[in-house]
Amino acid sequence: QVQLVESGGGSVQAGGSLRLSCAASGSAYTYGSYCMGWFRQAPGKEREGVALIYTATGTTAYTDSVKGRFTISQDNAKNTLYLQMNSLKPEDTAMYYCAADRACAWAPKLWNYWGQGTQVTVSS
Repeated sequence: QVQLVESGGGSVQAGGSLRLSCAASGSAYTYGSYCMGWFRQAPGKEREGVALIYTATGTTAYTDSVKGRFTISQDNAKNTLYLQMNSLKPEDTAMYYCAADRACAWAPKLWNYWGQGTQVTVSS
């Protein structure tokens, strides 16, 4: 059982930065062995994986469109996942979700635990 709550979304102009947070609770002792990830979904588009981290090792992966701009990280002591987003572009506008599971995968349908989402809007 994992509960996830995202925060940190908002509106920013192109080129700006935001840091998203995802607080995990419930069965927190399993945090270190979970894969956690950030996904996003824009209106009319499929939900896509943005960044993944396997918490036991710190191994990360990013979708090509955000490489070099976004950084996923974790703070095990606080049971919190972060997504630092720099050099934001209008095409980054979407609802951003954090997710958790025992294994890492890019397909959203394979993830069992999801937060409610936080909106990110980037204007030109």
